[in-house]
Amino acid sequence: MKDGSYTIEVTMTGGTGRSQIKSPAELEIENGIMTAEIVWSSNSYDYMEVDGKEYYPVSSEEYSTFLVEVPALDTDIPILAETLAMSEPHLIEYTLNFNSETLKENDTFPLSAAVVGAVIAVGIIAVLFIKRKKNKRD
Repeated sequence: MKDGSYTIEVTMTGGTGRSQIKSPAELEIENGIMTAEIVWSSNSYDYMEVDGKEYYPVSSEEYSTFLVEVPALDTDIPILAETLAMSEPHLIEYTLNFNSETLKENDTFPLSAAVVGAVIAVGIIAVLFIKRKKNKRD
């Protein structure tokens, strides 16, 4: 896969079934390394372990959000996640699976182009309006 920004459906199994993660997830590929944004349904997660690597939240205001390296697509990936939601911290086992059939490239260019086009159009209209008003005064 080429470097870029993508979305991908991710399923999670394990745990108590009360926690969820956002799907589709954002996926960045850079130099062949895949990094996913994992957004939990609560802000009570303070640690994740994926493929033997430790991760800490990049945000925990509304939801616990992690940036984790994804070792493979279409494979069950065992993870550990620590939650503080109960009376004491608990390390819970989950499994993530990123479905490659749902991989979609983020298409941010058309939106950016539309915004730039709108700004240019407003600028042209403003210039024409000012010129017209100036011509009336002369």
